[in-house]
Amino acid sequence: MVDESTLKALEEKVAELKRLIQQDGLDLHGELELLERKLQELQREYFANLSDWDRVKLARDERRPTGIELVELVFDDFYELRGDRLLGDDPALRGGLAKLGKRPLVVLFHQKGRGIEEQRRYRFGMAGPAGYRKAMRLMDLAERLRLPLVSLVDTPGAYPGVEAEAHNIAGTIAGCIDKMLSLRVPTVAVIVGEGGSGGAIAIACADRVLMLEYAVYTVISPEGAAAILWKDQKAAPKAAEALGLSAPKLLELGVIDEIIPEPLGGAHNDPEATASSIRKAISKHLSKLMRLPLDELLGLRYKRYRDAGSYRAVEPEDDL
Repeated sequence: MVDESTLKALEEKVAELKRLIQQDGLDLHGELELLERKLQELQREYFANLSDWDRVKLARDERRPTGIELVELVFDDFYELRGDRLLGDDPALRGGLAKLGKRPLVVLFHQKGRGIEEQRRYRFGMAGPAGYRKAMRLMDLAERLRLPLVSLVDTPGAYPGVEAEAHNIAGTIAGCIDKMLSLRVPTVAVIVGEGGSGGAIAIACADRVLMLEYAVYTVISPEGAAAILWKDQKAAPKAAEALGLSAPKLLELGVIDEIIPEPLGGAHNDPEATASSIRKAISKHLSKLMRLPLDELLGLRYKRYRDAGSYRAVEPEDDL
């Protein structure tokens, strides 16, 4: 069975050969072709046997396309709108007007940033109260203009800082969820990387929830669950398995509606192909949703979230 270190070592060799060919002009095309074939074989074997923890690491891979990169590849004529009209603008949760082909819409997306400096500036995609108030403002705009709303989700969760708590981050997320569930326009959410906790749910409680093949969607991070349940963050791989956070498991549970395939090796290996698949999936679901009468759309959304999950009756103990 192929391990991650072997795969990364071969990826580095392929990258080095490409550099030598491009920069130094060396004739190494034959060697490169052999290594690329070997890499593809190993990738097929590795990705056919991914654990849930492997998927978490892949969803967090810094090479994956960021929110703004996907927006620019998937949509046309994106025009960003900023600010929550109270505290200011939050760069971790962005949005504005765009088109999908000829169809105008409103888009929301998390932005993690590229490189450590950008990621710090964007708080690694963790939005605060201003971000979720901005999201509600854009939801209101979508409803007022009768435009569908599309969100691209990629966040480990909402920002947990003291300032966020002081400005009622929990209440703002609750308001965002309430707003999205009651919107009188079609909504589609796509989990493109990490979908973590309430920070993700706030813009993901849509009529249709789609998910990239190697993305994850979970109520708590595996490290957080491991610290609580096993008192040891090293149990994160075990927690990831227990959380059922992978796209195949969530599709089986009915939490998501479709898995969008990624290129071999992950979305970062071919962002354009990934964006094309996202574009087609969104377009397909929006076309179906926009044909529904409003009352039926809202009724189906209510039923979807009212019936989510499962339960079983627990008989009281005899001595209670």
